[in-house]
Amino acid sequence: MTPKIKQSKLLTYIVSIFAITLWGMSYIWTDKLISKGIPIFYFVFVRIFIAGAVLFLFNAAYGRIKRIQKQDLPKFLLLAMCEPFIYFIFETYGLKETGSPTLSAMVIATIPIFSIGAGVLFFKEKVNAVNIFGILLSLAGIIMVAMSKGELGEHFIIGILFLLIAVIAEVGHASLTKSLSGNYSSQIIVMYQFLIGSVYLLPLFLFRGLSEFDAVTYLSAEVWYPIICLSVLCSSLAFSLWVSTIKSLGVAKSSIFSALIPVAAALIAWVLGHEVMNARQWAGIAISTIGVIMSQYTVSKKKVSD
Repeated sequence: MTPKIKQSKLLTYIVSIFAITLWGMSYIWTDKLISKGIPIFYFVFVRIFIAGAVLFLFNAAYGRIKRIQKQDLPKFLLLAMCEPFIYFIFETYGLKETGSPTLSAMVIATIPIFSIGAGVLFFKEKVNAVNIFGILLSLAGIIMVAMSKGELGEHFIIGILFLLIAVIAEVGHASLTKSLSGNYSSQIIVMYQFLIGSVYLLPLFLFRGLSEFDAVTYLSAEVWYPIICLSVLCSSLAFSLWVSTIKSLGVAKSSIFSALIPVAAALIAWVLGHEVMNARQWAGIAISTIGVIMSQYTVSKKKVSD
């Protein structure tokens, strides 16, 4: 592997870690909105619409707007359906219905397992035994970090089903993103993804998100600060970075980073003083890190001399 390729890989890993760190923060900002009683369909729609608008202005300012090619329109429509529409709705309600961060994190952490199959079947990605063992090791570490004392919600079985639907939607999102990344830049893909997704979410926003609208609460700085953070940092920026990760690493290998979001969330909560980390969780972080390194291992081909 040449120094230039190594540098490119290192940059990809840094970008991936930065993206999942932002998504780890999103749990804290989302929790603040839910704790204030803000309807899910209100802040999810506003988040997605602002994210799409920010990327549109950014791309327009730099003259990067590219129209969707006719043959790619169905892919973009399905991409936006997978995420943000299906994923955000079912993940949020899944977390709410299970009533258990432990159980929810364990279900979401199965994304790499489904992604391996998608990567191998649809994109002929190569995954060796070391990669598979690394993914399983990382999942074990994630479970150790995510495990906490939590009570199951009354409808936790429905919550699990919601979370599984979210996982499948995320795998579909990654697969469609991979297929589009050859013709469109990261910012363009995410821009259309969010703008189309906001159209899908608009009816739910109008009929459910605004059903108990209170201007004093809904338009307050305490509500809009986390929404802006979610829109600009966790959606516009993080998703743009994530598309470049999928393009570089592929569906299977990039998915292991997304599965580390619960670990990132736990670390951020610890740094901010919201959670106390015990020895088991620190051990889980170490195991997950080793698993990620192994999941990215590529067997180098030896040159055969004549």
